[in-house]
Amino acid sequence: METKPPVPRAVLVGIQTPDVDDVAHEASLEELGRLVKTLGYEVVGSVSQKREGTGAASLLGAGKLEELAALTGGTGVVTSMATPPMTKARKRFEGAAESTRPAEPEPDAPARPEFVIVDHELSPSQIRNLERATGAQVLDRTGVIVEIFHRHANTREAKLQVEMARLKYVAPRLRESTTGGGRQQGPGAGESNLALDRRKIRDRLAELKTQLEAVQRDSDQRRSARRDQLRVALVGYTNAGKSSLMRALTGSQVLVQDKLFATLDTTVRTLQPETRPRVLVSDTVGFIKQLPHDLVASFRSTLSEALEASLLLFVVDASDPTYEAQLEVSRSVLREIGADSVPSRLVLNKMDRVDPARRAALLEKHPDAIMLSAHAPDDVSALRETIIAFFEAEMVDDVLVLPYAKQKLIGEIYESARVLSEEHDETGRVLKVRALPGAMARLRRSLAAG
Repeated sequence: METKPPVPRAVLVGIQTPDVDDVAHEASLEELGRLVKTLGYEVVGSVSQKREGTGAASLLGAGKLEELAALTGGTGVVTSMATPPMTKARKRFEGAAESTRPAEPEPDAPARPEFVIVDHELSPSQIRNLERATGAQVLDRTGVIVEIFHRHANTREAKLQVEMARLKYVAPRLRESTTGGGRQQGPGAGESNLALDRRKIRDRLAELKTQLEAVQRDSDQRRSARRDQLRVALVGYTNAGKSSLMRALTGSQVLVQDKLFATLDTTVRTLQPETRPRVLVSDTVGFIKQLPHDLVASFRSTLSEALEASLLLFVVDASDPTYEAQLEVSRSVLREIGADSVPSRLVLNKMDRVDPARRAALLEKHPDAIMLSAHAPDDVSALRETIIAFFEAEMVDDVLVLPYAKQKLIGEIYESARVLSEEHDETGRVLKVRALPGAMARLRRSLAAG
């Protein structure tokens, strides 16, 4: 019987700066734990410390560093990377150290954590210092998010976007091999291994950029074809329930998982039951606190679904005590891409997990919010009616005359507008229609052409 490989074990590290209160600090560490579990690691402990900032060479103070090292089996000391000369005195000293070294742990003892995960973005030197002190591999919050995106990307566009962000993250953190790799022979002679690796990354980034631009041209054409259609984009914090709501509104089989970043690829489906004109619903990549800038930049094309939507639905997990901070993160990212001017509504999701007292408080604080559970059919039906009513308010009524010689345009009219009545006279079909002003103008141009 094949045995499964052991689950990697990790210790979380958090630094609480003066501008962060206890609740926000605990929430951030808990979220980091969920990110780590999404990676498939087991969280076996955590270390926190209050500090003025995160710029210290080893991040933690000496006492906390020793506490962390005790969990991972490290020395707790930031040793030098230089190999000391082996004098006779040093050989005698190291021989004595060998004889007094603690015995190896018993075979049945729990394995030491192999990873230290820090709830902040670290500099390359901070990562190296922590690794030397703990004897474990160190990842910062950005590295964890980039790795999750790398594992969850499915479409070609998402894979290209994530690889670009991953290489931009890795490049400044490359280091020379400790085995003393020197200069290259042959092509690129004279370059160190490190310089060669960095040049390869630059070349690969240029190649990825060219490929991504080609893929995004196709995406832009598809979005352009949908420009005059009614479009709703679901946006919000990761794991707020956007995909569940998407599934309920459209009947589509989009992936629904209780994991952070289960959805990376934008999905576009038709609102069901279908309306005339059709309403398209987009499910977008979730946001998170300290979302790496390179990922935001890489996913700018994907997020254009939000920029070009007629209505944004900000989906929030109302049962989460930090929902307001999560909402601000979502709005901040959308401001960064210029989507803050798009009309929006707040959707407080997962209300089935909220007690009556909290429901009343939420209603008082957000009187215009849509409160629902994505798993309650009546709630979803009410949201559907709200979406339709929003577009109805933007529509105008008009009369179109479709000559008998242009009957091939009847499909475009029914696709872009709601036909309220239809009559026939000697000139052709006389249609009373309701549509958005842009769609109406486009239909009139089609009728006038040729």
